[in-house]
Amino acid sequence: MSLFIIEGIDGSGKSTQIALLSERLQSEGFDVKTVKFPNYSDRSSEPVKMYLEGELGADPSAVNAYAVSAFYAVDRFISYKKLWEKEYASGKIILSDRYTMSNYVYQGSKLKPEDRKAYIEWLYDFEFGKMGIPQPDRTFYLDVPPDYSIRQVEKRYQGDESKKDIHEQNLDYLHRCYQAGQEVFSATGAVMIECVRNGKMLPPEAIHEMIYNHIKQVIDG
Repeated sequence: MSLFIIEGIDGSGKSTQIALLSERLQSEGFDVKTVKFPNYSDRSSEPVKMYLEGELGADPSAVNAYAVSAFYAVDRFISYKKLWEKEYASGKIILSDRYTMSNYVYQGSKLKPEDRKAYIEWLYDFEFGKMGIPQPDRTFYLDVPPDYSIRQVEKRYQGDESKKDIHEQNLDYLHRCYQAGQEVFSATGAVMIECVRNGKMLPPEAIHEMIYNHIKQVIDG
């Protein structure tokens, strides 16, 4: 049983890395399943959609970190029970685009720095302890500064502001999320993947190699 997570702020290249990893691992004979959060294809994500579409407030801070964290946690729990529990138990490699750490980045950023330690302890106990979803074997955080990731978001939507959720519309909030993301290494033991060097974004293949080498070490024991 193996569970690997790719994390990062919006536009950091998570989906690209999941695709590269899935293709390579399958070519090497591994049985792989990919999942993505929020799981917009299922009703489990309805509270998340309400939040992101601004039904509970146009500003992300209109809903407190603990409440929103529960929305995302429920989506993960239902996805696990319905879609990948059996595959995980059978030994498949599960690759996930976002997971519990996204709560820390996006919701922990709403808290004062001195309050985040208590929040992460609550969050991990809530999702892994009380709810019982699997803990990752390794989580990778794509370190992409907002100036780069925001350009990717703009390219994705081709200037159509109506397609952005309340996180993507709020540049100040994304900067705060990035700052919270810089804490994930010490707070959660995630592997920080440096994606920008000398002012330039590394090619996806170079980022992939860094992640893949870590994953192979885990798989090979």
